[in-house]
Amino acid sequence: MRIAHREIGPDHPPLVIAEIGINHGGDLDVAEHMVGLAAQSGAECVKHQTHFIEDEMTEEAKSIFPPNADMSIWEVMQNYSLSADDEIALKGYAESLGLIYLSTPFSRQAANFLVEIGVPAFKIGSGEVDNLPLIRHIANFGKPIIMSTGMQSIATLGRSVEILESSNVPFALLECTNLYPSPPEIVSLQGIGELRQAFPRATIGFSDHSIGPTMALAAVALGACIVERHFTDTRHRSGPDISCSMDPAELRFLVDRSQEVHTALCNPKERTKAEEPVYRFARSSIVADRDLQKGHLIEEADIWARRPGTGEIPGFEFDKVVGQRLARAVSRNTQLSWPDFEQIEH
Repeated sequence: MRIAHREIGPDHPPLVIAEIGINHGGDLDVAEHMVGLAAQSGAECVKHQTHFIEDEMTEEAKSIFPPNADMSIWEVMQNYSLSADDEIALKGYAESLGLIYLSTPFSRQAANFLVEIGVPAFKIGSGEVDNLPLIRHIANFGKPIIMSTGMQSIATLGRSVEILESSNVPFALLECTNLYPSPPEIVSLQGIGELRQAFPRATIGFSDHSIGPTMALAAVALGACIVERHFTDTRHRSGPDISCSMDPAELRFLVDRSQEVHTALCNPKERTKAEEPVYRFARSSIVADRDLQKGHLIEEADIWARRPGTGEIPGFEFDKVVGQRLARAVSRNTQLSWPDFEQIEH
């Protein structure tokens, strides 16, 4: 999968997406400040949310209060969204810093707007996973799609994934739990493997709403190629997503540590060249465990394996030495070698 200039997949470090979302509270200056801090903290990609309220919701939304807000969902979006002109400015600023700019459209109008301003890919939030007409509309643009899968099972995801597969767009599925914040008791790290097994054509990632970097780094260790977390300049702000947002120091930690985890994840199980000096002293060699005379037939009680591993016969060949006849006398703790025995095959 490729978004803008960035290749995404198991062979590449995970893409860490800093989601500004609506943490800016509808203030462009704050949004640009957050984007600048994300860039300084090592993010390659920032994500916004694009809301055109009248095309996104009906009047009934004015009486729906999310669990993480003290106002209706209509009021949240009305108060915390940027205008179209402000979002264009934000995208330009992010790209001037070398960042990839993505956004989640919550309506058909928002999707059309994002195409007009040239986003390289779309993010579909968990709440829109079963909005099949919107997914179909977005997929028709032919751009890569990242889709969070919170509040869904493998079975219920099938309808949406079928649309993505039939459209032939590159797509990623992010394991996600939609509680803000999400305690470990309900976060599903197993979901990463389940998504990979069920949808082998998808790039798999993790959208994290927990507190701290633990779940995200664990997801990387399990093979997540994308990690998305909410981001803020400071948690001393109000807003529905602030509680599960990382600050600049946490973002830098996540970027650096996720790259380290990915590096280690790519290494096979084998002795490395760097370990050779350690191996030479840490492994064992076969030695005489007591003074032994020439012609003695070796029994188990006559020998042992001790450090260092500089002897000719390594400890794992202990059983091959048992039953051999000494060609010379040896004293206790002498490292044994094959010429110490009468002619044998070993």
